[in-house]
Amino acid sequence: MKNNELFRASGIMAIGTILSRITGFIRALLAVAVLGTALLADTYNVANTMPNILYNLLVGGALTAIFVPQLVRSFSDEDGGHAFASRLVTTISGILLALVVIGVIFAPALVRLYAPEFSTPGFETEQHIAVAFTRYCLPQIFFLGLFTMLGQVANARGSFAPLMWAPIANNLVVIVVFGAILVVQNAITIDSITDFQVQLLGWGTTLGVVIQALILIPVVKRSGIHLRPMLGVKGLGKSFGLAGWTLVYVLVSQLGYLVTVNVATSAAVRSAQAGISTGVGFTPYTSAYYIMLLPYSIVTISIVTALLPHLSKLAIAKNVEEVRKQLIRAIRMVGVVTVPSAVALLLFGPLMTEVLYMGISLEDSRYIGFVLSALSLGLVAFSINLILIRGFNAFEDTKTQVTSIVIINVISVGLSYVFLATLDSNWVTVGLGIAFSASYIVGLFITISLLKKHVGKLQVSEFASQHGRLLVAALMGMLPFFALTQYYGWAYEETTLTIRALRLILVLGGSGVAYLLCAKLFKVSEISGLRAFATSVLQRRRKN
Repeated sequence: MKNNELFRASGIMAIGTILSRITGFIRALLAVAVLGTALLADTYNVANTMPNILYNLLVGGALTAIFVPQLVRSFSDEDGGHAFASRLVTTISGILLALVVIGVIFAPALVRLYAPEFSTPGFETEQHIAVAFTRYCLPQIFFLGLFTMLGQVANARGSFAPLMWAPIANNLVVIVVFGAILVVQNAITIDSITDFQVQLLGWGTTLGVVIQALILIPVVKRSGIHLRPMLGVKGLGKSFGLAGWTLVYVLVSQLGYLVTVNVATSAAVRSAQAGISTGVGFTPYTSAYYIMLLPYSIVTISIVTALLPHLSKLAIAKNVEEVRKQLIRAIRMVGVVTVPSAVALLLFGPLMTEVLYMGISLEDSRYIGFVLSALSLGLVAFSINLILIRGFNAFEDTKTQVTSIVIINVISVGLSYVFLATLDSNWVTVGLGIAFSASYIVGLFITISLLKKHVGKLQVSEFASQHGRLLVAALMGMLPFFALTQYYGWAYEETTLTIRALRLILVLGGSGVAYLLCAKLFKVSEISGLRAFATSVLQRRRKN
């Protein structure tokens, strides 16, 4: 698969992902406008995180991506893989449904697990609302799992686009829900929210996920796979053997994220007790994390989703050298976007969030920007790690990658608790961003070392030199604009939204053009590939 071929394969997915992220970001903005960034928003986000973190792990390849090679192999079965896919979807759906029932019953325990300081005397209302939101959101687990399974079946048949487009419908449903509340009532507080509003927000969020999953049913039918309920595990032994280690991977990741939620909500409760009104808890972290994921999602996920089935075929054919080349090629392609994005988020984080989160106070929006700058330090390592994990998946090795995720989470958890113990409560969430970045930077070298058992020695220099040139190009292009913002104090000046937006457009537009010119000066060959990618996206958009 050549560069241009890979770009063409991922072009239509990129369109869907871009629109998905735009609608998703509008959804996030409305959520902040309605719920704010303090404890009420944390109750909703903690509840919505329980099913959503599973979805993020699944999409990242941490659970069902291992089934793509198995699905590819099953197409050579006498029935063309219909029975294998049906048993797979039926079995996993049953497991997820059981998890939903158990979760709804033990929702209070889940809230205590994720946000223990909501049980602090004086915060009974927050605890009650969080439990209610959790019960309304937990059914998403079943439909998120169904969505991902159906998407994997479609991907294995070469149909990538619907998996990227279906979340748009989900976002639109939730946008309508939050928009309706915003029209009727500008903002809701922890004291003013009604039971009906809690139900509307909870069930409305879940309805979006239901629609997202059901959209894929006709897509799978058109792909030629005829799914039907089929009990039994015949032929699934190897898949679930592989899944055993993947579930360990998921569990370790979940425990790491559990600590993040714990520490962030603890900081929010302690800040509230200290009389700090600025939202400094879990909601600012998720708001910043979502922005950090934008370049990663639009480019990295699009490329690696198109790449995985091809890697699986190469691994099955034992073409190890080509697998290694494809991984390096993907890393270099993704770096063209993620490296300058990381620099821009680091330098201009508060400037961006002041404009994007227009529905809250400038103090609240700037704080999200500080968290964003901290997270940006790990963006490149995070993206490369995702690509390398696809290499393990192609070789159906889910055991070795567990070592990498354990080390990443040990570092993140350790630093998170250090920051909780040593930093003022209003800076703990910024510390969580640094913990995330540090853990993935160290973890990247562990992942590279582990992958050599499959592809031989993966030389960091094969992409580090190119990433270094991209970093220098980004700094040369952006530092003058950063100096401009600091000289005039734009990031801290009280002014109108229009002026802030115009300044942001000037800074990002100018620094982006300067980066491309510098990268071209340094003869970064992947810049031409980026143009091919953009051309492919625009051509497909015109056709549609």
